[in-house]
Amino acid sequence: MTEEELDRLLGKLSLGEKVRMLTGATTCRTHAEPAAGLAPMVLSDGPAGVRGEAWDERDTSALLPCASALGALWDEGLVERLGGLLAAEARRKGVDVVLAPTLNLHRSPLGGRHFECFSEDPELTGRTGAALIRGIQAHGIAATAKHYVANEAETERLTVDVRVGERALREVYLAPFAAAVAAGVRLVMAGYNGVNGATMTENALLTEPLKGEWGFDGVVVSDWGAVRGTTASALSGLDLVMPGPGGAWGDALVTAVDAGLVPVETVDDKVRRLLRLAGRVGALGGPAAPPASPPGPGDVRRLLRRTVAASAVLLRNDGVLPLDPGTAGTVAVIGAPATRPRTQGGGSAGVFPQGVTTPLDGIREALAGRARVVHAPGPAVERLPPPLGTDGCRDPRGGLPGVLVRTLDARGRELYAGQGLSGRQLEPPTPPGARTVEISAVLTPDAGGAWTFGVGGFGRMSLTVDDRVLVDGVFPRATDDPAAVHVSPPCQYGGLRLEAGRAVRVVARRELAPGTGRATLLAGGPPAPDPAAAIREAADAARAADTAVVFVATARDGESEGQDRTGLGLPGAQDALVRAVTRANARTVVVVNAGGPVEMPWRDAAAAVLLAWFPGQEAGAGIADVLCGAAEPGGRLPTTWGAALDDVPVTGTRPEGGALDYAEGLHIGHRAWLRAGRRPAYWFGHGLGWTTWAYEAAAVDGPAPDGSFTVRARVRNTGPRRGREVVQVYLAKPDSAVERPHRWFAGYAAVDTGPGEAATAHITVAARALRHWSVADGGWRVEPGAYQVLVGPSAGELPLSATLDTAEPPVARP
Repeated sequence: MTEEELDRLLGKLSLGEKVRMLTGATTCRTHAEPAAGLAPMVLSDGPAGVRGEAWDERDTSALLPCASALGALWDEGLVERLGGLLAAEARRKGVDVVLAPTLNLHRSPLGGRHFECFSEDPELTGRTGAALIRGIQAHGIAATAKHYVANEAETERLTVDVRVGERALREVYLAPFAAAVAAGVRLVMAGYNGVNGATMTENALLTEPLKGEWGFDGVVVSDWGAVRGTTASALSGLDLVMPGPGGAWGDALVTAVDAGLVPVETVDDKVRRLLRLAGRVGALGGPAAPPASPPGPGDVRRLLRRTVAASAVLLRNDGVLPLDPGTAGTVAVIGAPATRPRTQGGGSAGVFPQGVTTPLDGIREALAGRARVVHAPGPAVERLPPPLGTDGCRDPRGGLPGVLVRTLDARGRELYAGQGLSGRQLEPPTPPGARTVEISAVLTPDAGGAWTFGVGGFGRMSLTVDDRVLVDGVFPRATDDPAAVHVSPPCQYGGLRLEAGRAVRVVARRELAPGTGRATLLAGGPPAPDPAAAIREAADAARAADTAVVFVATARDGESEGQDRTGLGLPGAQDALVRAVTRANARTVVVVNAGGPVEMPWRDAAAAVLLAWFPGQEAGAGIADVLCGAAEPGGRLPTTWGAALDDVPVTGTRPEGGALDYAEGLHIGHRAWLRAGRRPAYWFGHGLGWTTWAYEAAAVDGPAPDGSFTVRARVRNTGPRRGREVVQVYLAKPDSAVERPHRWFAGYAAVDTGPGEAATAHITVAARALRHWSVADGGWRVEPGAYQVLVGPSAGELPLSATLDTAEPPVARP
């Protein structure tokens, strides 16, 4: 759509109609405007999957590995394919805008949404995010770069003011967003946080550098509920307030324009941007980009299965992997996550997958007919019971597996009744007059003893088991955080002893008072096994097996939107479990099921350690492919992992006096470790495969007229199998006159060769890798002189070096 056509449409609209378009019509939908021929646009959370407009467990989604896993791919082509899958899912669900990718950085391992971000490094994050954007937008769906900017922690996230220096802001935190704009991203989401004294929905950074210097011509949308006021946010560069209806604009913005506080031209620019977006996604009657043929279920599963293996990082291997299915003998699969893996992190990005392949099922299928597989569950991982579901529960009315969901009026009369698959109801039907949500189930316990039940939400709630009251009271809302109010509210718990096999009726009710959110939960779980006995059983199983595979994981409440982590230790008695199993069987493989770093005090005792992240719906199939050698573990760490939290140089997520100081400046991730002179457990970029590599020679070509240069690195496969190696380039300038990292990541390329073969990786390093932001000049500069070019398999292992000489170009001002 041309600018002239946009102007023509704009001329048809009154001020009231224009302003109405700039606030959402619903939680996830924009307003239609017949005068402009504008249809509504639907926005949906990402990046692990496309949920659609409603939180409906019956409307399932393809569940991808988490963003940290995508960062571990170091494979932009595969990331683009995954973006195409998200676009296909969006088409299938009637979604125009996917709220992904998240371009915030792994600044601290304690960050609650670590799993939703790609990496610690601005270059790797920018390249990965740009690839996902290209994949999504190639099919007429819009992507959204979020959360602009410096939004790396969850504590006090609605109000925290991040204090960050201009140079670090430019070189580190804004850099991935600049890459997204260069890739053509169509929306940028302003975060909840403030930066240097101004909340992001009112921050001048929305104008410069975003819309001015970078030339972003898309829509700046608020995070949901992030807008605090009218005039300042309207003047700042924000274009769309979500959710709606209501909010800080509407009639108040019309009044501000009439009073001369907000120029009408400012409103027109916002509307023009919204119309431009509508034209790009086909909401103005014209076609969007032609969609690709929708993938079949088998194609989706194969792509996601491949991604699980390609993102898995083999941290350590003493030769036990890969297992030979023909000679594996007995394999003991140990740990609760083997049957209940963590497939995704907590918060608004969660989706309901159609099904999950568990690691135990995947291993059994891979070894069927060739090896014996036994399972020992080990001690419990979760501290609190999960939502009731189809296991052991049935609808009291229809008898089908699951729960009965009802809404009642003020007199207790039924307005709606339907079967649910889970006790986690995030948007139960609420017809006019609805006063109460009720979730009930007939539960047949598979184990006797002291069961724990919970009801989650805000306001008046009750919970009964066979009419025995376990919870009854009013539980006021203590937060404004949308993630807690609408997605993961707190639960109130009670206990009761049950007899195995004797059915009971469990009923949870929540009154739908204003301001109490949408979510209602009914949770329940059996007594946890005695940890010591469970560990003894696991050790016995390992001792009797040829190989033991132990699965460990973080807990549901440990990695989630809305809260930061307080430590890096695995929950429960999992460390003790691993120690006992490694003592019982020297051939022990540990599979870590986590979205971010965890402490692994037993890592040197394990024969192999495999990091599987939150691997999505094909978790078990992809992990089994790696364990049994059908696929090489292709992942490389996108984040430096410390041995213990006390070793990590940058950990701060807790504001002081409302402010979070990024005092480390440029030095996060591997840069911080190098500056501190500390050695982590595993460096950024680390990852093993099924073969070994020798780094033989490196040379530099350039710089080219645009300032870029190419590194040629010859590597040789010195092992017994074909493999893929990620060849990485880092730069250093020890004699620099300006503050710099000890060395910094600049680029990578992958090679794939057979045993004994050599290959030359050609790594193009962009000119931006040599630039630093000059605060004095207000622009980018390249310091002249010699730069060290370092080449190797990780930030801590760089066996090759070369030199690049540069001349000083003119200062590059915005």
